[in-house]
Amino acid sequence: MNISPFKLERYFARYEFNTEFLLCSSDCEAMSIADLLAFEEGAVEKFQNIWLGYSESQGSPALRREISGVYESIQPDEILVHTGAEEAIFLFMHAVLQNGDHVIVHTPCYQSLAEVAKSIGCEVSPWRAREAAGWGLDMDELRRLLRPNTKAVIVNTPHNPTGYLMSRTDFELVNRFAQENDLLLFFDEVYRESEYDPAMRLPAACDMGGYAVSLGVTSKTYGLAGLRIGWIATKNETVYERMASLKDYTTICNSAPSEFLAEVAMRNRKQLAERNLGIIKHNLKIMDEFFERHANLFSWIRPVAGSMGFPKLLRGDIEEFCDTLVRQAGVLLLPGTLYEDTQNHFRVGLGRKNLPQAVERFEDFVSNIVH
Repeated sequence: MNISPFKLERYFARYEFNTEFLLCSSDCEAMSIADLLAFEEGAVEKFQNIWLGYSESQGSPALRREISGVYESIQPDEILVHTGAEEAIFLFMHAVLQNGDHVIVHTPCYQSLAEVAKSIGCEVSPWRAREAAGWGLDMDELRRLLRPNTKAVIVNTPHNPTGYLMSRTDFELVNRFAQENDLLLFFDEVYRESEYDPAMRLPAACDMGGYAVSLGVTSKTYGLAGLRIGWIATKNETVYERMASLKDYTTICNSAPSEFLAEVAMRNRKQLAERNLGIIKHNLKIMDEFFERHANLFSWIRPVAGSMGFPKLLRGDIEEFCDTLVRQAGVLLLPGTLYEDTQNHFRVGLGRKNLPQAVERFEDFVSNIVH
């Protein structure tokens, strides 16, 4: 396997743990183990008595039962737990794709959603989100991208990095397109349940049929990145079994303490999501006001779901801007070039409690540039 470096992760490796303000994080505010265990009486004692042997490769039955509650029709044995969403993406690609296959990928995207397929030898066509359409997708373009060797369509909604949420009409069209053309549909739903208006929440793709695979994780909406627990949900037995077999060559099984903590989290996921949505909405108002004050320097399409947005720098070079900002002000933004974006966009994160302080520092920096 010959795979390119993961540019976004290398960027974070350079800055994440030595920069004062991360104003571009995709995950929501984390909490301590003690805070999480406080959700349930008796959880502390249960956690202390966890047996530190191997756990079940597909995930503990109790955890899979709690995860299945996210979905309408998925059963616990249709959940496969992984060490983070990244492992699930990697194993899905290797389970279903081979050299010469064609894949359509919602773009811009988290690099592995396209890069792993490329490393296998697949042809990858970007299905581009258009800023002029509010980061929407063109269904006619999807149809034009179809080839005889197309194997899968990869979609992420709510979307990283734009905060776009696909409409119900387009969601149903994508599902119908996959069905009619006998394609696999991989839906990255790691920001699901973070819609600002719950009425806009889409069904999970895996509930729509056996052609679909849904990706979930504890890191984003629920703010528990340190658990390193992700999963796929699917009614497709072939995909499930292939991924389960490949997992024997990666992590084999998950951390038993993390699985227990994730079980507690998923039982209380509504409270976790509500907590983090409160942080996001508070921060969103601050960012709205910031971009309004600096409309001569930035453009801003307001996100409708998730913990990030993708504004645009209107003059200068975004990589130079981000580099100067982090060196001089200790505030980290994520240049859009890490998503192969060439239009001067950057990612801003909305899920951290210290955003007001970060924006204050950011504003001082911007004011010095302007004046």
